[in-house]
Amino acid sequence: MLKVKLFLVGKTTYNFLKEGEAEYIKRLGHYCSFERIDFPDIKNGKSLLRDELKNREAQQFLKKIDSTDFVVLLDEKGDQKSSKQFAEWLSHEIIPKSQTLVFIVGGAFGFDDEILKRSQRLFSLSKMTFSHQMVRMIFLEQLYRAFTIVRGEPYHHE
Repeated sequence: MLKVKLFLVGKTTYNFLKEGEAEYIKRLGHYCSFERIDFPDIKNGKSLLRDELKNREAQQFLKKIDSTDFVVLLDEKGDQKSSKQFAEWLSHEIIPKSQTLVFIVGGAFGFDDEILKRSQRLFSLSKMTFSHQMVRMIFLEQLYRAFTIVRGEPYHHE
């Protein structure tokens, strides 16, 4: 079974988003082994320069990434795909290789060069900007949707 990890910085504070996240994480259990890893906000982050903050976040991520993991950063500068295109990418590029897939939602200022170099793909969820808390639930729903498309289940309509 495909193993998927989602790395997140900070916490979800709104209950309605926590409930949505929990629902989609539960649903994902039918399709993959899913693990959510929450990293704490960097201590005294507001007093750091942006590059230093991004570097410290990257170091946290890199400690949890194995050399064989396929790493995808969720970043506004990444490729945008439709839900169906995302599902096709997952079914053609990832599922057959059975490697661990790591998605990372970075901090407010984006990603450090070191984690950018380690990643294999950058995806953007939208041209619009969403709060980091909302991105979590939106992404989880899209990941669930992709698995239902791959399996030909009736969740996605065209």
